Amino acid sequence: MSGRPRGGPTPHGAGWLPHGFHLDSHSHADGQLVYAAAGALATTTERGTWVAPANRITWTPPGFEHSHRFYGETDARILAIPAELCGRLLAHPGVFAVSPLVREVLLALTGPRRRSPVAERRLRAVMIDELVEAPEQSLHLPEPRDDRLRAVTDLLRAEPGRGTTLTELGRMVGAGERTLSRLFHTDLGMSFQRWRTILRVHHALVHLTDGRSVTDTAILCGWSNPSTFIEAFTAVVGQTPGRYQASMSPAGE
Repeated sequence: MSGRPRGGPTPHGAGWLPHGFHLDSHSHADGQLVYAAAGALATTTERGTWVAPANRITWTPPGFEHSHRFYGETDARILAIPAELCGRLLAHPGVFAVSPLVREVLLALTGPRRRSPVAERRLRAVMIDELVEAPEQSLHLPEPRDDRLRAVTDLLRAEPGRGTTLTELGRMVGAGERTLSRLFHTDLGMSFQRWRTILRVHHALVHLTDGRSVTDTAILCGWSNPSTFIEAFTAVVGQTPGRYQASMSPAGE
């Protein structure tokens, strides 16, 4: 996190962005909600990467350095939350489930129809009320601090579909399996298998958003068969890969 909130005005509004569009690292004095009404996005901070498919919304509090990358042709909706209203929301970046009400309020606040300042404040208050009650559902891939662990995660990121064991990865970076296993738990708060599963799901979301089949995506991301991929994807994302692909349609006004 940066020492204090800084940067220019927080962007607000809607726009279609091409696959792979990237916004470099920056920060805002206000909080920011970003939603892919169609497509998907990844938000990265020094604490790691959060991925949000079309059933999630990303939250970045004031002052956090962050960057965004968009996957698929993305209907990007960006909503600024004034700093004085951010106290009820998370003090760290995160991802929330998008309820039907949250979705409609987001589309209304970022759509072309002009509303009075009073109406916008009321809608924004509804949004905050809903997010305070919404479960945090972070597709969060934390960043390691330990150099040995960072070397391992760099290898995994380079080839997420490879079935390299932790022992083999340890030989590559000069660390023992037990040491690396302990570091995954102490530095990242999860097991090696959990971290790699979330990494693979991140890549699966990109492939599915780009139109690849469930079977091809499973193979590319390292699953031996589609059924185990579907099970893992559903456990992390909250819906099957097929349903996720079917839900990726432009948002209507």
